Amino acid sequence: MAFPLTAATARKSALGMAAAPYTRNLPALLGMRAYSARPIARDTADRPKVTVQTIRKMYKDNKPISMMTAYDYPTSVACERAQIDMTLVGDSLAMVALGHTDTSQITMDEMVHHSKAVARGQQSCFQVADLPFGSYQNDEATAVNNAIRMVKEGRAEAVKLEIGRRGAPKIDAIVNGAGIPVVGHIGLTPQTAVALGGFRVQGKSVAKAQALVDDALALQQAGCFAMVLEAMPSLVAETITKLLRIPTIGIGAGSATSGQVLVLSDMVGFFDRFTPKFCQSYADLGPRMADAIQEYDVDVKSRQFPVEGIHTYAMPPVAEERWREHVQKQFGLELSGLTSGGHQPAEPKPMAAATTTGI
Repeated sequence: MAFPLTAATARKSALGMAAAPYTRNLPALLGMRAYSARPIARDTADRPKVTVQTIRKMYKDNKPISMMTAYDYPTSVACERAQIDMTLVGDSLAMVALGHTDTSQITMDEMVHHSKAVARGQQSCFQVADLPFGSYQNDEATAVNNAIRMVKEGRAEAVKLEIGRRGAPKIDAIVNGAGIPVVGHIGLTPQTAVALGGFRVQGKSVAKAQALVDDALALQQAGCFAMVLEAMPSLVAETITKLLRIPTIGIGAGSATSGQVLVLSDMVGFFDRFTPKFCQSYADLGPRMADAIQEYDVDVKSRQFPVEGIHTYAMPPVAEERWREHVQKQFGLELSGLTSGGHQPAEPKPMAAATTTGI
């Protein structure tokens, strides 16, 4: 139950005076409040760090592997607190975070920037980052150099390449030449969606399904330690999973894969252009966020926010009194407990009851 707070009660509480009926809400309002720019203490991980060896053991023990995209520090922390096994700094951020029409427009610099932000929120998750379109297609040396940069500057622990069997030499160079773990990605590869005829399911014919199997086997041979299977018939993904000796992570590939990955913005309702068929909606935070911003706009314009004594800072009593005298003498102004503009402070709204979301 939430109790309404008056400005007077809030002020008394701020001064340490008794206000017993309101104490359950006051910590959130008046407790050890931090500036929004002050770093928040990170939770202590209660599980060991997930590594390549952890993923391999989960696969061997037939334990499903969870992977979720993360694009910045807040989404990284959310994945960490949820104890996701693997985070993916996917180039999907080009669309869901940067507003591009497809994933091919994002640059290596942008991917490194976002990967670094995600790394700051990680403690136990295993972080994979996409190499963006154009960063590995030219030659093996370019692929290796950009993979090294993603690990060295972006703080990723592995890189992911959307490439078929023709790219096996590049994967071999990254894994065996540079010692960097690689996750393969076959099926629908958004970076080359134009060549595939758009965002369409792959492997629907026998010949095309066999081509996906050939790609998977070639990438495993090149050294991939895991593989993303995107947008393909469940039967094809099951075939690949059973043929490989490494874990498969499905996205629109059925339930027979070794694990699953989703785009965070899709599954919590942040991306408003479309929702893929394979995405399960666990929350609808986009409209909720818009409603919250609209409510804030109304409160600002009606001077309901900020509330004096709750959202504001006070001078020490002695300094306040001296300042009032100084201002009156120096400028001829009479100050009171009024808010800026001379309006009386509004009563704060009751705190909303605590809710939980899918994340």
